[in-house]
Amino acid sequence: MSRQTSTTPPDQGGLSTEEAQRRLAEYGPNEIPEDGGRSLVGTLKEILTEPMLLLLLAAAAIYLVIGDLAEGLLLCAFAVMTIGLVVYQERRSENALAALRALGAPRARVIRDGAETMIAAREVVPGDLFMIDEGERMPADGLLLRQQALMMDESLLTGESVPVGKSPAEGEAADQGGAAAMPGGEGTPHVFSGTLAVRGHGLARATVTGRNTAAGSIGRSLASIVIEKTRLQSTVGMIVRIFGIVALAACGGLVALYGLIYEDWLQGLLSGIALAMSVLPEEFPVVLAVFMAIGAWRLSRIKVLARRPAVIEMLGAATVLCVDKTGTLTENRMRVRMLSIDGETVDVMDGKPVSDERFRELVATAWLAARHASLDPMDRAVGSLAGSTIGGLLEECGDWPLVREYGISTGRLAFSQVWESAANRYVVATKGAPETIADLCHLPPASTKKLMVEVRALAARGLRVLAVATADADGGELSDELHDYAFRLIGLVAFEDPVRESVPSALKDAREAGIIVKMITGDYPATATAIATEAGIEGPEEVLNGSEIENMDPASLRRAVEHYHVYARTMPEQKLALVMALKDNGDVVAMTGDGVNDAPALKSAHIGIAMGMRGTDVAREAAGIVLQNEDFGTILHAVEQGRRIFDNLRKAMIYISAIHVPIAGLALFPLLAGMPPLLLPMHVVLVEMLIDPMCSIAYETTPGEKDIMKVPPRPLSDMLIGMPQLAFGLAQGLALLAACMAVYWWYLDTGTPDDEARALAFAALTVGNVGLARVNASRTLAVLEPFARGYRAFWVISGVAGVIVSACIAVPSLSAMFGFAIPETRDLVLAIGASLLPVLVFDLSKLLPPVGRIMGRMPRKTATKSLDGQIS
Repeated sequence: MSRQTSTTPPDQGGLSTEEAQRRLAEYGPNEIPEDGGRSLVGTLKEILTEPMLLLLLAAAAIYLVIGDLAEGLLLCAFAVMTIGLVVYQERRSENALAALRALGAPRARVIRDGAETMIAAREVVPGDLFMIDEGERMPADGLLLRQQALMMDESLLTGESVPVGKSPAEGEAADQGGAAAMPGGEGTPHVFSGTLAVRGHGLARATVTGRNTAAGSIGRSLASIVIEKTRLQSTVGMIVRIFGIVALAACGGLVALYGLIYEDWLQGLLSGIALAMSVLPEEFPVVLAVFMAIGAWRLSRIKVLARRPAVIEMLGAATVLCVDKTGTLTENRMRVRMLSIDGETVDVMDGKPVSDERFRELVATAWLAARHASLDPMDRAVGSLAGSTIGGLLEECGDWPLVREYGISTGRLAFSQVWESAANRYVVATKGAPETIADLCHLPPASTKKLMVEVRALAARGLRVLAVATADADGGELSDELHDYAFRLIGLVAFEDPVRESVPSALKDAREAGIIVKMITGDYPATATAIATEAGIEGPEEVLNGSEIENMDPASLRRAVEHYHVYARTMPEQKLALVMALKDNGDVVAMTGDGVNDAPALKSAHIGIAMGMRGTDVAREAAGIVLQNEDFGTILHAVEQGRRIFDNLRKAMIYISAIHVPIAGLALFPLLAGMPPLLLPMHVVLVEMLIDPMCSIAYETTPGEKDIMKVPPRPLSDMLIGMPQLAFGLAQGLALLAACMAVYWWYLDTGTPDDEARALAFAALTVGNVGLARVNASRTLAVLEPFARGYRAFWVISGVAGVIVSACIAVPSLSAMFGFAIPETRDLVLAIGASLLPVLVFDLSKLLPPVGRIMGRMPRKTATKSLDGQIS
């Protein structure tokens, strides 16, 4: 039989062109308008007020003032590059709305002036009649007037992977448009903008367009969400401001003091500049940029795309991971899992041939009731099962011609096909809702009750169940009513959206890392519970429904999210409310998803994680991180990278804080004590622009601590470098300053020439610098494993630093420039030994529990949260 097409009924000629133009002017284009957004000028204004960038520009100005053109221009170039990268990232964050606008069908087939015509989707207006065919996306929200076996995939709005059948509107609803409905309903007459027709065809009247559609409401929700700064960005900004104020005050004070006491204003200005340069932590923005850039590159190697690299460090603080079921925990595809006949079940997950003739007939009948070139996932699952289990039987009926289809309609949730099996003999195969099939088979109440018990038992395992029946018919005219056929129930076919293989082990790793996993889905509670159990989500068995969430006030919802771990039948606004409630409770929330319905929650969460392969553009643009391989286990690898980055950043910041103390002290104290200047601007440039940045960058290559995923997430209040870390760094710096000052004072006091004493003190500073860098790189004793794997960069840097400093001392032209002279070997060994003494002391101090906590070690007993969300 030839396939029907959606022709225009005689009484439905559509709008006239003039009326359509009038409505277009009245309602506006069928697109989601852009929000106000920030202009490029506004974005630049915000960037130029960032303390890190201001400090970078100030450092560049200082280098230019002192005549160090190369370093000054380099920092200026880096500032311009930073501005460009930030502008690029900020503008990309506005792309979620653009992706949502592109989601709708770019073209639409409508009825205008009684004839079918193709127009741009943005020109569709309320009242337009648009035609629907398999594989097309809906151009607007609408009311279905006519349909033939129409099935819609509404997962972009609901998160539910199973297509839903549609029925035409009848009576007054068809004339007036009917009441608004929610996406995902079975047998409803409503279709929604951006959803996909996977089977059948039909005709619908547009009811709302543009921002008033269901997809448009999500766009408005996205536009109202402001992406928060990460803790790292805020903390580094605070540190930079503190150091900047101290640098300016120290510079001005030293210039005034030296000028007034010694009346040498030029030397005072040079010394003040040297002191300011020694205090200004230009390494902070450099180190942060390097860690984020290389961290993003490392994540890309495991198929994780960091769209906003700053969220990488937030991964390490994640306390709650909210996951969407469809496409995240599961594979977002259907497969047949169980066959059932009279209470006897067969598991067909392995795809092995079926030998029992009863079950072979069940599979064959289900195949005959499925459209063979359909996009419907259940039809495709039946076809795949039939091909692998009853291949020989398919050869017998594979050439039968299809005579007729009976589509799904209101009150008849079943799809049937009639095949010509022999001359004047027909086979009618049907599959659908078990209660509908029971009615078609005219089962007695006792048999129907028994059937529904089997259905509930399968549904409790998270399976979707269809019943299958068959009937024979003589040749001639086929009845328009399925009840005229003598159907015989064959059995039940149960489908599952399988859990990804990597999920159970990843959830186990998450629990060991102290991360609570919560599942948020649009599916039914029984299915959600079964999937949560199979995946390994631990916690109370109760499920919180979307309708219950809708009726909760914010305080009640905040209490509820501490108890429940599985949420079912949720809509986009409810997912967003759950994320906001968790954030209000102080949790750091990571949210995964792949559909349009996930986008608001993805953008609101601290870490939005989109599934890349199946995910929509809207979800990818709203998220900060995209999993390109959709391996759920990759999330835990990303969390580990986030923890390692924060851990190593803290170590680097402690080191930077420490090394600035001896640099600043050696530039200041000799002048206050009446000694010859020890560090002039060129010495500070050598230390800070060569040795310090190299040592800081080396921290990025440092491996993570062995127990990094066996401890709980750091508290949200845990700053990158708080007072304990700052005090620890300052203590290290003061100890090294004392050692270097002692070397300088001792050799000056014993009559050693100024140039030799300066060379010895500078050599001590260099060795102590490298030593502190290595000691702060791990929480274990560096003295016991100095050449441990992963720390090679520190020894490479040590060698480079040694060569450069040796050249500055030994090469006459360089030694004259830096004011050095070649010291005695014995004196050099003593100076180096003096600088290593405080390094050794601080290395051994790691054995003390307080020092371990300062460096980030968490007690094992606090490594988990209880199932109700409280720290245990």
